[in-house]
Amino acid sequence: MTITADKLLSLEAYAKIRASSRPAFIAHRRLRSVQLGEHLNLQFEDETTVLRQIQEMLHIEKIFEQEGIRSEIEAYAALVPDGTNWKATLLIEYPDPNERKRELGRLIGVEDRVFVEVEGHARSYAIADEDLDRETDEKTSAVHFLRFEIARPAREALRAGASARLGCDHTHYPAHIAIAPETLASLAGDLR
Repeated sequence: MTITADKLLSLEAYAKIRASSRPAFIAHRRLRSVQLGEHLNLQFEDETTVLRQIQEMLHIEKIFEQEGIRSEIEAYAALVPDGTNWKATLLIEYPDPNERKRELGRLIGVEDRVFVEVEGHARSYAIADEDLDRETDEKTSAVHFLRFEIARPAREALRAGASARLGCDHTHYPAHIAIAPETLASLAGDLR
């Protein structure tokens, strides 16, 4: 799937449907989100989520010139899965600022220890932050961008109804969860 300018609404057209389309978008985003343990939230991206993000940026920044639109598309288009993978925004969520600071220090490298495991197949570990490095020697970022490459046999199994789980085997954050069937059905639609 490719994001192109012709898939976007004008600022005026988007402003007209922005509020009324919000509940459906929130439901779509919720369907494609997986809470891994108490503090990791993975929001799996697709054309719908990326188009909405671009529309929001254009709306907020009042961008209507072709160059600005093209720049926003370039910034976000890489988040759309290409048929062999899932792409997700990983949010590390700690409401208390002191706890967040401490835990981001303990969770250095967590983005590289997140995996998808399709029933009967090997784990697919996330390839993290291909755009830029998001951690320092002192802490990791609270936001990471992940790509899970799914091998053809695992993709075929998912499309045939296999179950899958999401997990993390970081020393300070061991967790795993079965991906809910309705979420998995939506994610399987990203694969070919």
